[in-house]
Amino acid sequence: MDVSIRQARALVAVVRLGSFTRAAQALGVSQPTLTVQLRGLEEALGLTLLDRSVRGSVPTAEGQRLAEAFGRLVGDFDLLVGEAREVAAQRAGLVRLAALPSVGTTVLPEALARLREGSPGIRVMIRDAVAHRIPALVKAGEVELAIGTELGPEPELRTERLLRDRMVAVVPGGHALAGAGAVPLSALAAEPLILTDPQSSVRVLVDRCFAARGMAVSPAYEVTYMSTAIGLARAGLGVAILPSSAVDAALAPAVLAVPVEAADLEREVVLAWRAGRSLSPPARALVAALRMAARGEPHPAGPQPGSSA
Repeated sequence: MDVSIRQARALVAVVRLGSFTRAAQALGVSQPTLTVQLRGLEEALGLTLLDRSVRGSVPTAEGQRLAEAFGRLVGDFDLLVGEAREVAAQRAGLVRLAALPSVGTTVLPEALARLREGSPGIRVMIRDAVAHRIPALVKAGEVELAIGTELGPEPELRTERLLRDRMVAVVPGGHALAGAGAVPLSALAAEPLILTDPQSSVRVLVDRCFAARGMAVSPAYEVTYMSTAIGLARAGLGVAILPSSAVDAALAPAVLAVPVEAADLEREVVLAWRAGRSLSPPARALVAALRMAARGEPHPAGPQPGSSA
């Protein structure tokens, strides 16, 4: 016969409170029900746990030992159940997230601010990753959720569009291109260009767009981090071509984001997770915050820096 958590609670309550009546009241059951639970526990274990007399019940040595051990187990059980309920209610839990570095500078911070506002107990572990690494991280289970670029056929992944991200020319304040409106690619080709690493999704897109117009570019600088590209542009060393999601409006007037005259110079940023797997409640809460941040909805606590994603 199995021992139930109710039986363990019954023994703990009787030993701690020293009375069947008080124990029954504390557990919210009738005294006869409590008696049945304890007798069932003794039968299941083959032990006498309580010596009963007209003056009450006293735990045997084995009953005392088990009551102390059950007390620790019941406490751990209640803690785990409480934590699970907090997770289910999207108030606590852990989300492992892989994200493009560009999204990590604007959209993601805004989403995390929203998440903290409504669910301060949820923790997010962020792993910066270039686009071509993200599918592998999700499929291997290293992250539960990812923010990446539009993927090719990936039957193991499920995706949802988060935003369309246009490329912009990042120039220092006062640059000749700053007030020119949309800049054609031919004008950019004449500038010293600051481009990202050839393995990045942004660089692949930029190279493809120039090549489609019969232009090949040789960058003046190649960088891994977009923050470095912005810093070089701010220093007047060239024009950076970056996603609009990577350029914080708070950087103006030190640098300006100028539109580029090329309809195909944009990428689709998606959320991705493993197909056939349900997202955890904390991950669903993060997804909701990301959707709102991507749509530019006002933050409940008021405008936040970098919210113009």
